Amino acid sequence: TSGASTPAPANSQRIYGKDSEKKEPGQKKPAAKITFEAIRQRAKAMEADTVRFLSDLVRTQSFSSKERAVIAVVQRQMERIGFDEIRIDGLGNIIGRLGNGPRVIAFDGHVDTVYPGDLSQWSHDPFQPKVEAGKIWGRGTVDQKGGVATMIHAARIIKELGLNDQFTIYFTGTVMEEDCDGLCWQYILNEDGILPELVVITEPTNLNIYRGHRGRMEIRVEVKGRSCHGSAPERGDNAIYKIARIALEIEKLNTRLRDDPFLGKGTVTISEVRSSSPSLCAVADVAGLHLDRRLTFGETKESALAEVQDAAGRAGYPDARVFVLTYEEAAYTGKVYPTEKYYPTWVLEEKSPYLQNAIDAYAGLFGKPPLVDKWTFSTNAIATAGMKGIPSFGLGPGNEVYAHAANEACPIEHLSAAVAFYAALVARLNGKV
Repeated sequence: TSGASTPAPANSQRIYGKDSEKKEPGQKKPAAKITFEAIRQRAKAMEADTVRFLSDLVRTQSFSSKERAVIAVVQRQMERIGFDEIRIDGLGNIIGRLGNGPRVIAFDGHVDTVYPGDLSQWSHDPFQPKVEAGKIWGRGTVDQKGGVATMIHAARIIKELGLNDQFTIYFTGTVMEEDCDGLCWQYILNEDGILPELVVITEPTNLNIYRGHRGRMEIRVEVKGRSCHGSAPERGDNAIYKIARIALEIEKLNTRLRDDPFLGKGTVTISEVRSSSPSLCAVADVAGLHLDRRLTFGETKESALAEVQDAAGRAGYPDARVFVLTYEEAAYTGKVYPTEKYYPTWVLEEKSPYLQNAIDAYAGLFGKPPLVDKWTFSTNAIATAGMKGIPSFGLGPGNEVYAHAANEACPIEHLSAAVAFYAALVARLNGKV
């Protein structure tokens, strides 16, 4: 693992060091014994401030590749809390560090959001956060600025109550997740020199603990035809008819895909059809499908591509081109960091000591065992766990059913609960509770 003494790489920017004067008061270790109840009460006491911070994040629009302004909001809050180090890397991720222990763990939350969509479906402005009916409303409150706000405020409690002495802890506000999940952590792992033994994902879980999810791929299928004038289509070879037959075989393929008792069934669906021709009075000479493929446990990139190629063959076109797409958009820093749009499946074993510590911390805080389950969607853990095999799990405020939906809202009580859990987990890993 990489210790906190590792120097910042040349493509990163150190924003704030431990000697800065911008710190909040009252951060001395208490003489009283640390208890789960003390952690829970401190998180509850600062709930209003967590709502205020989350409101600042929601108010600051931050679509993928346009996160610069919200990174500045996160930076200011890290400075107020007094992180030991804050830096922004070459891709634009903000990385705050607490502690200088020999072991390394990380908490992750992405700061970008999807667009609001049809504003007529919102009952209020999605970027003017509103507190009402015990919830905070606005784009990103669930997916996933709520997780960002709570993990950073957990750092505040970790400092105030002296919950950590064994670990270097990184808190990463990551970018471009909505466009390309895991790209940010590929960069952190490969370029920033940070290699944690555990990563906690703060995506929404409805305060459950999630230990895995299906992977995914973006696949393109293309066939060629022969163009001619539309007044005499028999002279040509229409690529649209070919791709239509392949599309029907893809529909059948979805019913045959592998199932898993924990993660569920693999799926494939067509999300886009495109064609080209010399004009709208001509036969199409090229046509293609965009496939959204969700991979359950045991499915791989190779097996998924082979299945699609087989479907094309069943349709009568074994020479159809089937390939994985590449993501190569520029970050707000201008950095382009290309990656294949293959995001591996991952599952943390039930017997993992990290998971058992998380369960113990949850039970100690809330007096009941957690529901241990899985995400339906994909997260940055496709890089940490799926690509690198780093133990990962998640807990986050808000219910994932509201992710990407109009009138997105997170229960306020979830915020203080998540803050308490992250802090209690650190205390548990340090043997302090």
